[in-house]
Amino acid sequence: MNALLLLTTVTLAKKPPEAEDVVAGWTGFAVAVGMILAVALLCWSFVRQMRKVRQAKETGVYGEAEKRDAPEGAAPGSTDSTTD
Repeated sequence: MNALLLLTTVTLAKKPPEAEDVVAGWTGFAVAVGMILAVALLCWSFVRQMRKVRQAKETGVYGEAEKRDAPEGAAPGSTDSTTD
């Protein structure tokens, strides 16, 4: 208990640094640049993936071609082109 009280008192007794003494330094700069690069790489990857999705959709990978080619009365996804 006494050690905790002593530690708390010593911690509170220390003066905070002056405003001109506090700087981010090179570490903060490196972290900021790293985060910017990470976001840029994620955006680049997202654009590539969306291009692949758009190309796959145009080629009919997702079944969109069946819906477009089906007759108006047929249910989506059915392959039977005859109606009764």
